[in-house]
Amino acid sequence: MTDLKSLANPLFLREDELRQGIELLFYAYRDFTRGPDELLERYGFGRAHHRALHFIGGNPGITVAELLGILRITKQSLSRVLSALVEGGFVRQQQGTRDRRQRQLYLTDEGKTLERQISAVQQAKVAQAYREAGAEAVAGYRKVLAGLIDEPERPTVLRAIQRR
Repeated sequence: MTDLKSLANPLFLREDELRQGIELLFYAYRDFTRGPDELLERYGFGRAHHRALHFIGGNPGITVAELLGILRITKQSLSRVLSALVEGGFVRQQQGTRDRRQRQLYLTDEGKTLERQISAVQQAKVAQAYREAGAEAVAGYRKVLAGLIDEPERPTVLRAIQRR
């Protein structure tokens, strides 16, 4: 495997270097999601449930439409996910305060507990990687991840993340 120090070299844009970066991303994602997948499996939930719990937990009162915009899944898929989370007692829906047609989403106490358990696993993994990489590498990593977000959405996403 290529020494990570070689990434400072302008040749890092070669096809083989790009392929290695993509593969690292796949492997990292696999291992980053393993712990949460195991926790969610106990409830018969998957990664879509995880993402919903994450964004509802970080944005109490988020509307279904807003969640759809973040997750970029079909209404039908989100409906299945939310139905399971509501029926399981992890999420509650409330009629919108300004627009009664809206459904606002909140984690229940049980949902908050599950979301905290999942987050703790991932935070520990990220914290360890940050410690091993050092501050300069973390800053570069964040720039790379931000660069992977579609440009028209990047400012909105970065503002949303920074506000939390």
